[in-house]
Amino acid sequence: MTHGRLLVPLYVHPAVDPAAWQALTRVPSRLYGVVLNVADGPGATRDPAFAAAAGALRAAGVRVLGYLDTAYGTRPHRTVLHELRRHTAWYGTDGVFLDQAGADAGLLPYYRALADAARDEGAATVVLNPGVHPDPGYASVADLLVTFEGDWDTYLTSGAPSWTEAYPPESFCHLIHGVPDGLCDLAARTARNRRAGVHCAVPGTGANPWAALPPAVRTGVT
Repeated sequence: MTHGRLLVPLYVHPAVDPAAWQALTRVPSRLYGVVLNVADGPGATRDPAFAAAAGALRAAGVRVLGYLDTAYGTRPHRTVLHELRRHTAWYGTDGVFLDQAGADAGLLPYYRALADAARDEGAATVVLNPGVHPDPGYASVADLLVTFEGDWDTYLTSGAPSWTEAYPPESFCHLIHGVPDGLCDLAARTARNRRAGVHCAVPGTGANPWAALPPAVRTGVT
């Protein structure tokens, strides 16, 4: 049984784990998209391996989102947009994943203007990742809002505020790491029950828990 679609932040170089990147091209119907993170952004120069991986994903019909760090609203728009243009020119990304996003109402003007500028630059999809439930105004800024990013133990005690009921589940995403073996499907069901129609649940831990595929992709579960 399918429990929502997957947003996969696969933070491993295609030359290190080519099989993982190839596996994503075989399950396009399962995927909301894949986050392309070359070097906490597009990197200083075009990486041919990432370009080939992104091209294969696009050819398979998978949305590719360029990773951009917003440093909680402290990076100038021009810097972020310069990196967006590199993502587009080098990797053909068709959307953006704005990471380390702010969550309080005071930063809404920064993110609203940045999202509008990203769309003007050609980003068809804007994903915003505060990693928590932000001020409700953020729901109108992004196409997809990541309202949880954290480990399994924290996820077990989290919930969803009542304001999320005014939006379809497909507006929200939960990213959960450190999920015990065999419980990733439970994590997917829990995300749906908490009004997140998009998710990613992985067993990875440590500094980079997103270095491997979610089990649902590895096993071809649909």
